[in-house]
Amino acid sequence: LTVSAWDGGGLPSASNAAVTVNILQTVLVPAIFERSRYSFSVPEDAPEDSMIGTVKAREPPNSLEVVSYRICSGDPHGRFSINPQFGVIRTKKQLDHEAQSVVVLTVQSQLGDSPVYSSTQVNISVTDINDNPPMFLTKSDKVTISHTQPPGTAVYIAHAEDKDSGLNGAIKYSIASKQSDAFSIDPSLGVVNLTRTVFAEKQQEYTLHIAAEDCGSPPLTSFLVKTRTMILYYINDNSPNFMSSPVSYVMENVEVGFLVHHIIAKDPDEGRNGQVMYHILSGNENKAFVLDKITGLLTTAQFLDREVQEHYSLTVVALDDGSPALSATQVLTIIVLDVNDETPEFLKQLYETAVPENRDPGEFVVRVEAVDRDAGLNSLLQYEILPGAGYEKFKMNSDSGELVTAASLDRETQKVFSIKGNPSRSSTAQLYLTVLDENDHSPLFAKTQYQISVTEDLEEGSAILDLSASDEDAGLNGEVMYSLIDDTYGAFAIDSVTGSIVTTKALDRETKSQYTFRAVASDCSPHFPRSTTVMTVLIQDVNDNAPKFEQSYYKASVWEGQSPKTDIIQVFATDLDSGLNGETEYSILSGNENATFLIDSARGILATNTGLDYENTSSYRETAASHQLVLLASDRGTPSLNSTATVLITVLDVNDNPPVFSSPEYHVHVREGIPIGSHITEVSARDCDAGTNAEITYTIISGNDRGHFCLDGRTGSVNLTKTLDFEDTMKFTLVIQAT
Repeated sequence: LTVSAWDGGGLPSASNAAVTVNILQTVLVPAIFERSRYSFSVPEDAPEDSMIGTVKAREPPNSLEVVSYRICSGDPHGRFSINPQFGVIRTKKQLDHEAQSVVVLTVQSQLGDSPVYSSTQVNISVTDINDNPPMFLTKSDKVTISHTQPPGTAVYIAHAEDKDSGLNGAIKYSIASKQSDAFSIDPSLGVVNLTRTVFAEKQQEYTLHIAAEDCGSPPLTSFLVKTRTMILYYINDNSPNFMSSPVSYVMENVEVGFLVHHIIAKDPDEGRNGQVMYHILSGNENKAFVLDKITGLLTTAQFLDREVQEHYSLTVVALDDGSPALSATQVLTIIVLDVNDETPEFLKQLYETAVPENRDPGEFVVRVEAVDRDAGLNSLLQYEILPGAGYEKFKMNSDSGELVTAASLDRETQKVFSIKGNPSRSSTAQLYLTVLDENDHSPLFAKTQYQISVTEDLEEGSAILDLSASDEDAGLNGEVMYSLIDDTYGAFAIDSVTGSIVTTKALDRETKSQYTFRAVASDCSPHFPRSTTVMTVLIQDVNDNAPKFEQSYYKASVWEGQSPKTDIIQVFATDLDSGLNGETEYSILSGNENATFLIDSARGILATNTGLDYENTSSYRETAASHQLVLLASDRGTPSLNSTATVLITVLDVNDNPPVFSSPEYHVHVREGIPIGSHITEVSARDCDAGTNAEITYTIISGNDRGHFCLDGRTGSVNLTKTLDFEDTMKFTLVIQAT
């Protein structure tokens, strides 16, 4: 195997490691350490060959081999040694708490010459010794103050650093030489304050010797000479004012030198009185941060670990450069945000349990548990099973770590399961699971579902499918019995011995086109194991339904004179069959002399094929003004089925013929002197149209200017209305109009 390493920032290792895994033919058991982790402590001034602690690995029962120990990682500088026979760990070189305070060793145990190892983690804490005195950053310093500054004014902050930790690194400040009672110093913060007003006329310079002493035993001390010169510049009457936030956040995995916060304080004074410098007064005892006194940039000085310390409270002072110096303090809270850098650890490395076979899925097996020192979502563990032989038969609750069966187990198939599980940032545990035997074989169908198609004209009692299920058991436990569950609507039954499915009644696709039911195979076991398969029977259509018109008799009418292809009526016929058996075609069976009409074979629309003339063909067979057609609806099945319907079409008259007189001229001779009212003659006209279109009205349109005659507009009778005089008028010519 080739293994590569990546750090939290995503940078890969410069080279990869090659791991060779040898597969052994026999099961070898290593010597297991009594604890998965050991913790020891040793002072940093311990001499070489000092005993630190002992690790112990247990030999397997009845083993005659000797256990040997070795340090396999964590000691690149060779500062430690281990007794290979007794597991005693000793110092090999001088230790330094300031260089490395915690050492993590990996120790392996080997049983004789066996190639199998076990390992444990050894955490060694190097405890601090007070071997570093406090150190001032400068040997001397000079400060300018003003005579206007009142008592209590902070004029200087002494700052020393001690590489030791704890009390050995805690510093107390004092004024070593009291040349004047004008100053005092805060022993914890190092702030030098005025105790009274100073006057330049009396003394212009003060020299103070400031001592920095740690709290170790014995304590170590260093000194700083401070020269105070009183020169009156601008009056420093404004203290710095913090502008930056008192809270900052930083991820625990940032590199050393990472910018955590920019501390900003403003001072409105002029010149040096307004120049601000920054110092950390307290809260940085472990020297986790560095503050640039000029820029106010706070950076990390060492790696952070949220699991060791979740937040820091730094007391920061902003000090101007006036004389006397004025200051302001702020407590800066730095909250260390968690990253997922802690590996979960199982409480046990090996879990052993047993579970009966032939139990329903969901059977509880065991609960594994791991812990993670991270916080929030990073500490919420998710458990999973690593792929391996038979792992699919189990299911792990990712939240609780509970392992349950995901399928019924069969001891005859697999007796022992070896399962590995791990949380997401992985730690692994081994689970050995033994399956307890039971009589658990049940019949199994060859398929979980069947789909077949049969025609609807099958005779009752026809076999449609022979089901078969197998049972690995023997004797009565292996004899399979078949049955049906779910409603088959009385259409099917199954032979309990052979598994043959037969029809029990005539099928009709138009009533029900599909049946879905389950068949069950069971054996004679007292536990009643059984298996099911889903049957889907599709009923195929047979052309057993003729198209049926919505009406057996239709009536329609059409005006004469319409152009060919004029729609008259649409008829509909439905066929309950499907496919071609249900597709309907329309045609005219009879009554269509001279092909006067036509029908759309697909849509059933009946239309004119030629122009109709009421006067020439006013009726078709049944009455004086109707036309009777017999229509045929046929399906496309084999053989084709059909039905008929009658359509009575009435041709409606249009006023398309003028009246025609019986004679173009009428000649009448009358005597003069006949009495008024006498009947002269009668005209008659005929109209080929019908109804009101054939009703004729007569009028005299000329020749009767003096009104000698009158005309009956309905009958066409001409009568005398004035006396005739031959000598006056011998002849009258009347023009009569028929409308």
